[in-house]
Amino acid sequence: MTLRKSATKPRQRWALLIGAVAALTLVIAGVSLAVHDEDFELDGNIQVDAGDPPIDWASAFDSNGDELTLPAAFTSSGFDRDFSTNANGSFNTSDGSTFATGSKDTLPITPGWQCNFDNNVNSKIDIMNSYAVGYEDPVTEDEILYFALERNANTGTANVGFWFLQDDDVDCSSSGGAVAFSGDHVDGDLLVVTEYTNGGVINTILVYEWEGGANGSLNPDPVAGGAGAGVDCSTAAGGDTVCGEVNTATVTTPWLTSNKQDGTGHSLRISEFFEAGLNLTDSNLGGRCFNTFIATTRSSTSLTATIFDFSRGVLGQCTSTTTTTPKMADGTTNITSEPIPATGQLVVKDSAAIVVNGADTFDATVTFYLCTEEELVDSNGDPDPDGTCASGGTQIGTAKAVTSSSTIVSDGAGLTSAERYCWRAEFSGDADLGVPPSSDSSSGECFEVTPITPTLTTLASADITLGDLINDTISLTGTADTPGTNGISADGTIDATDRSPAGGTITFTAYGPDDCTTVAHSGTIAVSGDNTAYGGAGSATEFEPLAPGDYTYVASYDGDSPNTNGVADTACPDPSGDEEVTVTGNAALTTDQDWLPNDTATITGPTNLSGTVTFTLYTGNDCNDGDDDTLVYTSGAIAVSGPSPQTAETANTTVVVEAGSGDYSWLVVYDDAVLGDPAPTCERTTITITD
Repeated sequence: MTLRKSATKPRQRWALLIGAVAALTLVIAGVSLAVHDEDFELDGNIQVDAGDPPIDWASAFDSNGDELTLPAAFTSSGFDRDFSTNANGSFNTSDGSTFATGSKDTLPITPGWQCNFDNNVNSKIDIMNSYAVGYEDPVTEDEILYFALERNANTGTANVGFWFLQDDDVDCSSSGGAVAFSGDHVDGDLLVVTEYTNGGVINTILVYEWEGGANGSLNPDPVAGGAGAGVDCSTAAGGDTVCGEVNTATVTTPWLTSNKQDGTGHSLRISEFFEAGLNLTDSNLGGRCFNTFIATTRSSTSLTATIFDFSRGVLGQCTSTTTTTPKMADGTTNITSEPIPATGQLVVKDSAAIVVNGADTFDATVTFYLCTEEELVDSNGDPDPDGTCASGGTQIGTAKAVTSSSTIVSDGAGLTSAERYCWRAEFSGDADLGVPPSSDSSSGECFEVTPITPTLTTLASADITLGDLINDTISLTGTADTPGTNGISADGTIDATDRSPAGGTITFTAYGPDDCTTVAHSGTIAVSGDNTAYGGAGSATEFEPLAPGDYTYVASYDGDSPNTNGVADTACPDPSGDEEVTVTGNAALTTDQDWLPNDTATITGPTNLSGTVTFTLYTGNDCNDGDDDTLVYTSGAIAVSGPSPQTAETANTTVVVEAGSGDYSWLVVYDDAVLGDPAPTCERTTITITD
């Protein structure tokens, strides 16, 4: 594995040498250069000198110690100021980043290392600034670390060290007593120890490697440096993998520094500046991301030496970013808002673009989490339906292996409830290589699953005449199944299988006749999913209109939240006419003529009358109840009395002569107890009645 140039910082392209130098480059391509023969100046100062190589520390940091745009092939950089000044600008001897008693390079970081606050750090061991850069040879792809520190005084022999750590969490600061360091060792962490005189002569440089993980140990056998391996860059033989330089003249710094004799300013005296380079590739130490460096002062180069002051910087050779985008089930189509399908389950995925700067290959995983609306939180971690999936949620599928910068797509998640959802993708990083983890739970990870609105159509029955029944057939289509409860999420809706057809109620009303305000009939129908035959003959919609005219059915659906919306009332009057029924009721005229017969008799005599008269009606013309005649009516005896003449008449109200033709005869008989009786009278009549 090789380290790559960081894509997080823009790179300034430096002019290539031409002519003979270009030709020489072609000749030596593939040949490993000594660490001091690369593009970086290891010459005991900070400014770029005339000639080649063209890059020095002033090329990497500005006057504030802030990172400049790095030259091409430089992959990372870090600067740490480890001193403070008083209000008047003078040097302050206090320091909150010194090692507490008992801290040793041979101990694990946690527990093992501690820091404390020192009010008056010894000038000889007090670090002012430390800095480092990473470099990758564009031809050989050798990985190289360059590093430097500044001391406050040059008294006697100096012993300094540099830890290059993969864990970016290693740090410590104290405002008083001992405080434990955070972070841990990782296999392959490196310790470089150096001893040099106050005259600028480097006696030794040794490189050691940490083994066994967080609670492992520092291998006592150097992995680089030592006798014959190159010590002082100015005198080292070609092909050296590690060498250093100490300033033998006053050094001017662009950034603020301080020394015991001159105070704060931009000047360092002899032996107060140390720099070195380490070719990781040629030392078989490449392929890792060193994210943190810690410069130290120490009592000797012994691994068990007392360690004094430290300056902690961020090198950040490896960075990782995770950028995620919600996708549809195909894993390629973006989703921001999507209606839930009729099945009540929308399958979605998440796409995580993992970009690691500094390592071409690594061993890591991406784990995907999905939060339902009730699990979303705001920036403070409080529940918020408009928040993000910053924590919690349901893990979707298994962690996906990722070994290089690439885009990883999650397993599918079946969403059964229309609401807002958010993804979170967590990249594990590779602790063994120092590739840091990263994650994405931004608002761009959120999307909406929206309810669907069904279609409600109605069709009234045919026109009728008054006395018949009318009804309405209602069609409801485009509903979605209800959310399940037996899924894998906290509320059971994700990947649920116990979904059921949409419920709810259809409400119908028949208005009329001839208006949209008078309710002639109304009711409800329970819904169970799509159906084209709600209502109809024999259903609750059927009734008998009581008056002729036009009747209009109106229907609505109340929906089944959250997946299915309701549908408002259909129109009245209905422009299509499909919901109108015309009821007709014309009047009928029939005739049935009949005759109610009655008769009158006048009786005269020589004196007062005193008797009775009787009227009898027969069919036929002979006033006889015989073979062809039938007694139809009799008045009974009607009293007649008083002076002559007297009139008597019938009062028939029940016997009717119906339509048709025939002969009728009245037999009238008077009976008087005093006078003699007249002969009976027979009245004959032929009646013709037509309709």
